[in-house]
Amino acid sequence: MSRAQQTALIDFDEYVIEWMTEHDLIEVVEIEETSGLSLWGWEAYRAELDRRESVMLVARRAGAAYGFEKRRVEGFIAARLVGEELHINNIGVRAGSRQRGLGSSLLSTALRWGAREGALAAALEVRSANRAAQSLYRRHGFEVVGRRKSYYRQPTDDALVMSVRLRPEP
Repeated sequence: MSRAQQTALIDFDEYVIEWMTEHDLIEVVEIEETSGLSLWGWEAYRAELDRRESVMLVARRAGAAYGFEKRRVEGFIAARLVGEELHINNIGVRAGSRQRGLGSSLLSTALRWGAREGALAAALEVRSANRAAQSLYRRHGFEVVGRRKSYYRQPTDDALVMSVRLRPEP
């Protein structure tokens, strides 16, 4: 069964986390562009969908009671397994859906997937000025392990490299 044919990965409150599909990409790029994330764009996300080592998830409102308009993508995560490390590339949540646990649920789901697929650790870069994201990552056990000077553009900012152990070393 393909990922697209699988049912929801996580159901919580009024949201559901599902595997991202090509049909979600316009909304994913919209969230990316309005969230101050490093811009990947449609083609990069599309290429990532075909990679077996990628975990691409979306959060959307659950249930038919919300109607079609409310089924829009409210958040997403893009990550890739590289050797024994899960690299978190992007997490974005629509401005109107923040502070509801979507980013945390997306991150938790991706981390569990990475551990099941053999990742010993997860890593990411985050803007040094993005205190909200850093707080989210710390709640999931991430710690700062390095800094990349002037890593981000528009505006220029350093990246903090953060990492968390997912499983003990063999």
